Amino acid sequence: MSMESGMYYAPKGKPSKVCGEGDFIFAAAHLDHGHIYGMSSGLIEAGATLKWVYDPDPKKVEAFVRRFPGVKVARSEEEIFEDPEVQLVAGAHIASERCALGLRAMDAGKHYFTDKAPLTTLEQLEAARKKVRETGKKYAVYYSERIHSECSVFAGQLIEEGAIGRVIQVIGMGPHRESPGTRPDWFYDKDKFGGILCDIGSHQIEQFLFYTGARDATVVNSKVANYAHKDKPKFEDFGDMTLVADNGATGYFRLDWFTPNALRTWGDGRTFILGTKGYIELRKYINIARDDGGDQVFLANDKVETSFNVRGKVGFPFFGQLILDCLNGTENAMTQEHAFKAAELSVLAEKNAVCIEA
Repeated sequence: MSMESGMYYAPKGKPSKVCGEGDFIFAAAHLDHGHIYGMSSGLIEAGATLKWVYDPDPKKVEAFVRRFPGVKVARSEEEIFEDPEVQLVAGAHIASERCALGLRAMDAGKHYFTDKAPLTTLEQLEAARKKVRETGKKYAVYYSERIHSECSVFAGQLIEEGAIGRVIQVIGMGPHRESPGTRPDWFYDKDKFGGILCDIGSHQIEQFLFYTGARDATVVNSKVANYAHKDKPKFEDFGDMTLVADNGATGYFRLDWFTPNALRTWGDGRTFILGTKGYIELRKYINIARDDGGDQVFLANDKVETSFNVRGKVGFPFFGQLILDCLNGTENAMTQEHAFKAAELSVLAEKNAVCIEA
């Protein structure tokens, strides 16, 4: 697991298998973003069997095979799509190509599990919704800053238990390290990565909907800027947005590519959740200037003022739930409506953002 680069952040959880060997078979296709490692590890820890990998770049395939020895190398997408044993295709394609890959996978009778952002335009969103209706297959999304973060999972459990009452506001900060020289060209092209609010902002919107229990929201305002990358005019290194949910909860989120080099992790991700009876703070990846690591949860309510270090104690239930959802036709990991709503609001926040001339 790399703590220095968010692109290759793939936390290891406690194996909690929901099926036997060979009961749920998946393939990895298009390895443009390192999140494919976290996606694959999560599924394997939950009992899935990784059979195939495909990417047109042999170097990406070679690195993936080193991480997951025994996986078969496909000569093409079609070899994966034509295998009747494959039930799900996991993909981390270039963001603007993720929807098209999903449509092809679902047409081939496979469920689809994509890296975030799951799509970059409203036209792609409509095509994905239509394909889900036509095929009955899932278009699942790896919103990793919640589903692959133990403190984020634990916060959801605290909220469900009523620890802070009704959630009325969520504030999220999602700084990332750019790591110049390691990023592909498409990373700096808004037409391909979707813009900062669509890309890493999708994490924040998904968390907002989840923690508040909202089904919809309005983007009240949003802003983007390119402060320090004038040589890359199609890049955005800062963005923020304000939302109001259909249940009255509010949210504010800030994204940036300015993680300083001395920080021990790729980003000091924080979430603040305010309820009517208390509040929760999450320090996801680091407790800055302390040695106790990330996955720190702070809770204050009418009964306690306390903290929890939950690393290695909670696990990542999403992956097992996704496998069982695919096998049983249920929606326990994440509803399709929720996954698409987070994507829709991310696209709208980007589309309507004020561009700061800086």
